[in-house]
Amino acid sequence: MDTKKAGFNSKLIHAGGFKDTKGSAVTPIYQTSTFSFESADHGAACFAGESDGYIYTRLGNPNIEELEKTVAELENGFGGIATSSGMAAVNVCYLGLLSAGDHMVSHNAVYGPSRSIMESLYPRFKVESTYVDATNIDNVLNAIRPNTKVLYIETPANPTIGITDLKAMAKIAKEHNLKLVVDNTFCSPYLQKPLDLGADIVLHSMTKFINGHADIVAGMVVTKTEEDYKLLKPIMMNIGCNMDPHQAWLTRRGLKTLAIRIERAQESAIKVADYLESHPKVEWVLYPGLKSHPQYELGKEQMSGPGAMISFEVKGGLKSGKIVMNSVKMALLAVSLGGIETLIQHPASMTHSKLSDEKQLEGGITKGLIRLSIGIEDVEDIITDLDQALAQI
Repeated sequence: MDTKKAGFNSKLIHAGGFKDTKGSAVTPIYQTSTFSFESADHGAACFAGESDGYIYTRLGNPNIEELEKTVAELENGFGGIATSSGMAAVNVCYLGLLSAGDHMVSHNAVYGPSRSIMESLYPRFKVESTYVDATNIDNVLNAIRPNTKVLYIETPANPTIGITDLKAMAKIAKEHNLKLVVDNTFCSPYLQKPLDLGADIVLHSMTKFINGHADIVAGMVVTKTEEDYKLLKPIMMNIGCNMDPHQAWLTRRGLKTLAIRIERAQESAIKVADYLESHPKVEWVLYPGLKSHPQYELGKEQMSGPGAMISFEVKGGLKSGKIVMNSVKMALLAVSLGGIETLIQHPASMTHSKLSDEKQLEGGITKGLIRLSIGIEDVEDIITDLDQALAQI
């Protein structure tokens, strides 16, 4: 079938275009490092790019290629580049788009390692960066310099759930000849399509919602154009951050249920956010589905749903927050997100601990902020668990 004309759920099941020669309903796992050639001429043609044959799994593999094509189609992009982790995807973009003397502007509340590696490693290559609250368009405009080459946005932001106007960022990027890169991990292509809103490149930690089962680590870069694909693909191959075939197979399997998993988790997240906002021991709640969210209207405009990520702060700061996290019985005290199980964590001491206290506060990461990733358990059980934990304060 022509999946380009199919609905989203049909694409989840049938996109990728791989047909097994034995008729298997599920793509087999091609757990091999290398592939044999039909002849010397065939091998030469493969290396010259004149044949679609496979050479070596670092360079391409049926399982990896199927996943790349599927995610690219879901994002309405030209091509996908699968990587061994989400951070590998981030670094493929950094290495491909930035050279010595260049500058990047980004949100001050992006995923902690995405910022910490830029600030700790890339300065040795003479790459500069500035982090601002990108939910304010003027902040982004004021941060752009003559040597700025990349605008790197994560929306909703991790962990503050701030929403950045992607159409406005695309306009800025076009006017200043910048590449707009968007980390779409929190939404997945089910809830948000940055390339349709003007981004040049979108990336994912597929460890999260795309796989959804907390059993793999993987990343993906999707480009809007063939030009950017041809720029970034060789970087992934040459630095060797390729995906493993079994890893790709598991991710493709998890991806098939993306929509129903997100719908279930999102339905519960709305109820959990309402519960937390009305709780007397909760200081504030940030969730795109609440009218109290600062970018509530923007979220409705550029996202097809509010998602399953919630940040909140309990009264009493870090001390009370620790009590809550140590008291949950069903939710797992663990980093990561987007899985079938509900996770709870403390960004200031965990995912964003490499950032200084000053930089954490800059990004809205307070000491008492707690991040929830809502899973697909019965929502009554999630709320009961949080209720008994909050009662311990």
